[in-house]
Amino acid sequence: MGEVTVTHLPTSSTPPPGTGTPVLPAQSAQPPKATPGPAEPQPRRTAFAEGVDRLRAAATTEPGRLRIIGAVLALLVVAFGAVTAWQMTERADAADDVLTSSQPLSSDAADIYRSLADANTAASSGFLAGGQETATSRDRYEKNIRTAAEKLVNAAANSDPDSPSAKTIAELNRLLPEYKGLVERARTYNRQGFPVGGAYLRYANEKMQDQMLPAAEDLYKKENQRLRADYADATPYPWAAIALGIAALAALAWAQHRNYQRTNRVLNHGLVAATATAAVVLLWLVVGHSIARAGLNDSYDHGVRSLNVLHDARIASLKARGNENLTLVARGAETKKVGEETYDAYDYDFRADMKALGAHLADAEKLADDTSGERPVTAAVGNMTEWKKRHTAAREQDENGNYQRALDMVIGARDATGECFDSVDENLRTALAHEETEFKQAAGDGRDALTGLSAGAAVLAVLGAAGAVLGIGRRLSEYR
Repeated sequence: MGEVTVTHLPTSSTPPPGTGTPVLPAQSAQPPKATPGPAEPQPRRTAFAEGVDRLRAAATTEPGRLRIIGAVLALLVVAFGAVTAWQMTERADAADDVLTSSQPLSSDAADIYRSLADANTAASSGFLAGGQETATSRDRYEKNIRTAAEKLVNAAANSDPDSPSAKTIAELNRLLPEYKGLVERARTYNRQGFPVGGAYLRYANEKMQDQMLPAAEDLYKKENQRLRADYADATPYPWAAIALGIAALAALAWAQHRNYQRTNRVLNHGLVAATATAAVVLLWLVVGHSIARAGLNDSYDHGVRSLNVLHDARIASLKARGNENLTLVARGAETKKVGEETYDAYDYDFRADMKALGAHLADAEKLADDTSGERPVTAAVGNMTEWKKRHTAAREQDENGNYQRALDMVIGARDATGECFDSVDENLRTALAHEETEFKQAAGDGRDALTGLSAGAAVLAVLGAAGAVLGIGRRLSEYR
């Protein structure tokens, strides 16, 4: 038998030479994908976005559109009422401040200045009288000092603790006792016949002229600024409220026109009621504020402006009288050089004060709008003219060495310049009382025109919004 050859296949995994690389199952070059887990939650949309979507969806149906219209109408009417109440409350408060706070404080500040200047004048007049100082002169000085102190207390009580006015008031309260002490020393030495009394009086006058009166004038200016600020808050038209009122009426008119086009119904009672209330509020707002504005403007033009000019005139007359007296007290000890000329300092200031007085009286005559206001101002002008004549005559006597005659012509009982000064002061007091009455009448009318407007606007706005909602609700009921 022939041999049987048994061929053994290799057991190694290495292929035999020449047989090539074994073919393996197909594999991807990239790693296998991970098995997906549960889906991550999407971020929740904002409430605003969801609300917009809902509104958009609602707007596709007539009931949805009606609900949107009703909400917008109610919002407009309520906003109109709220803004009206807010703006008119602010203006009513400012108008009340004009009448009861800022203008009285402005007058108090002017009275502080006047009282201090008049006290200084009375002190110099009493000094000139020497040991024969009259009880009238002394009482006038004491009364003015008390008035200034009382007005300072009142001003301090009505000013903000950290305000510039409060600091000025504190400064005046500090200076007032110092001034009184100097005047008392001057009087004491004067009664004893010591010449140093005149030096003390001049020192007291310097404290008054250089420190106290400028501080009082600064207080007067600050209170006038406060008064003007209150006017500025009370008189502007409430344009925001007026604009909202017009917008609300336009929206209500459009809603009723739309309702008529879709239903052929002429009136919707709820929308008509809302329109009526909005129209009443808008009319009340415009007319009421216009009347208030006219009254407040009149109180400023024919009250405050006249009062300011008259206060300035009174202050100028007081300063002139004080300088006239000090001319005799100093007896040429104080001089002032202007250009190449040398003048008596107090007489030079007297002439400047009289010039200012004439200018203020001329302005007061122009501002006077009736006979009662013009008559005392005209009389004061006549008194001022006579005062100038008598002062010139007294200065001639003094310059010629007739001091006692000059003194009699200034502080004497008859035909003295003091009579003219007293007449000017009395006529200005009368004019101030008249203008004060006119101011209170006009400012009171302006403030009263705003009475009830804020509360009335709020109540009517709520009723108007309710009417708009009910009117739209009536239409919605037709779809149920």
